[in-house]
Amino acid sequence: MATIHAPLVPVHIAAICGSMRGDQSYTRMALELALAAARSAGATIDLIDLAAFDLPLCSSPQDRDDNLQVQEMKARVGAAQGIFLGSPEYHNSFSGVLKNALDLMGGDEFRGKVFGLLGVAGGNAGAANTLSHLRVVVRGVGGWSLPVQISIPNVRTAFVDGQLVDRGLEDRIRFLGRELVRFTRLHSMVPELEHRLVEIIDEDV
Repeated sequence: MATIHAPLVPVHIAAICGSMRGDQSYTRMALELALAAARSAGATIDLIDLAAFDLPLCSSPQDRDDNLQVQEMKARVGAAQGIFLGSPEYHNSFSGVLKNALDLMGGDEFRGKVFGLLGVAGGNAGAANTLSHLRVVVRGVGGWSLPVQISIPNVRTAFVDGQLVDRGLEDRIRFLGRELVRFTRLHSMVPELEHRLVEIIDEDV
């Protein structure tokens, strides 16, 4: 019987940072760790920091179709096979700027893609609500959330000079980065594997 040889699938990972604090954002710092791990696993990466965009509030199709910043964001997200969503927790949910950005996009950018979720919070309870609500949104746009997720509590003391104090937490974030690449690659391989299986069946008939 023929053997299936699956080439290593190129993977491009984008991270959407749902914070408006720019370089001072703890969410961005954590996402940069995850992206570095994704790159070390063989992916190309793109950090989409919403603080660098001047997005309109989503209220009509014109907000999506006629705005150059929206078009840039959609193109960069659409080019990715795997997506990190990162947000601070505000009032027991993810940030309004991230919700607006997600509303400005849709199935064309998200459907069938694999998502890694990360949340940061100022309190002891962490970002469990943010992560839970993001899972609902990912399901709503036809995406797949990884089982592993990252919640960073007490974030103001979790980082010192941009570095995580807890090495175990840093290891988990890097693991999330590698897992997103791994599952994105597996997901991307499915059509090719199905095609090869059909060829093998035809050869054996």
